[in-house]
Amino acid sequence: MKVKIRTPSRLHLTLIDLNGSIGRIDGGIGFALEEPYVEVIGSESDSLKVTGDAINLDRFKSVAERLSSIFNKKVEIRVLSDYTPHVGLGSGTQISLAVAQIYNKLFNLNLSVRELAKIVRRGGTSGIGVSVFEFGGFILDGGHSIKVKKGFLPSSASTAPPPPVLSRLDFPDWKVVVVIPNLSGLFGKMEVDLFKKHCPIPVEDVRKISHIILMKILPSIVEVDLDSFGSGIWEIQHLGFKKVEIDQYGDLIWDFITTGKEYVPAIGMSSTGPAVYAITDESLKDIVSFAKEYFAERCPGIDIIKTRGRNKGAEIKVEKT
Repeated sequence: MKVKIRTPSRLHLTLIDLNGSIGRIDGGIGFALEEPYVEVIGSESDSLKVTGDAINLDRFKSVAERLSSIFNKKVEIRVLSDYTPHVGLGSGTQISLAVAQIYNKLFNLNLSVRELAKIVRRGGTSGIGVSVFEFGGFILDGGHSIKVKKGFLPSSASTAPPPPVLSRLDFPDWKVVVVIPNLSGLFGKMEVDLFKKHCPIPVEDVRKISHIILMKILPSIVEVDLDSFGSGIWEIQHLGFKKVEIDQYGDLIWDFITTGKEYVPAIGMSSTGPAVYAITDESLKDIVSFAKEYFAERCPGIDIIKTRGRNKGAEIKVEKT
C-alpha cells in the first residue's frame, strides 16, 4: 500500500493575546494557501528510508525517525515537493503532519489530526498550521488556557496541544502573492528570546486586535469585502506581537508594506517573516513589479509565489499495491 499526501501552506496573520490577563494566551488568525505545498509518497519498508530532492530533507528524516521509534514501524518516504523553512509559511507543521499521516494511514492507527499534532509536537502556540492541514480555509483559533500553557513561547518550544478552532470560513477567491526575501526568519533560540523580551504585550493592544478581528476581518471574509479586510490587516500590522515581529527587520519590511499598500488592498507580513503577502482581486502585475524593484536594491534573490487561498485541507490518497 502507498499513501500520497499533499498539504497546504499557510499565512499566519497575527497572534491575538500575548498578555494572558483573562486566563488564555496565544490565539491567532490565518489561512491556507494552494502553493507552496509539501507532497510526499510513503509505503511500508523493512528499513527507514527518506529520499527526494528536498530543501528540508533532514526535517523529514527526523520526524520519520521519531515516529518509527514511537510506533516501532518502518516506512519509505519519497519527498516530491517542499518549500523554504523559517520564512513564515509554516513548513515545519506541514512536514510533520504529512509524515505522521503516512504512518497513520499505512498502519491503520486511526488517530485524528490533532492527536498526530500532539505526537509530533505542533500547534503549541499557533493552531493555524494544524487547522489548515485538517480543514483548509480561514481559521480563528482560541489559544491556550494558562492552566495548560503557563508561559509565552513559540510553537517550536511549546508542548501544549493544538488550540481549539473557534471559526473556520471559506476564504474568498482573491489573488495572493507571497514575496520571500533571501533572509532567514527568526527560529530556535532567537524566537524564544523574542517572546521572553516582549511578552506580555499591553492588554490594550490585545483588546484592539480582538475588536478588529471580530468586527472587521471576520465579517469582511463572509461579505467578501476586500477593502475592509485590507483595512483590518493594515491595522494589526501596527499592534501587539505582530508589530514586534516586523520591527526585527528594521525598515526593510515596514517600507515594503507601506509603499506596497498603494498597489493592493491588503498587505502584511506572515508570522515572524520575512515572507510578506499582498492580496487583491485585480492584476498582480504592479505589486510584483514593485516587489522585484524594491528588493533588488536591498535583498537580491527573492522568491515570488502567485497563489490563492485553499478551502480544503491536505489531500490524502491511499493506493493498494
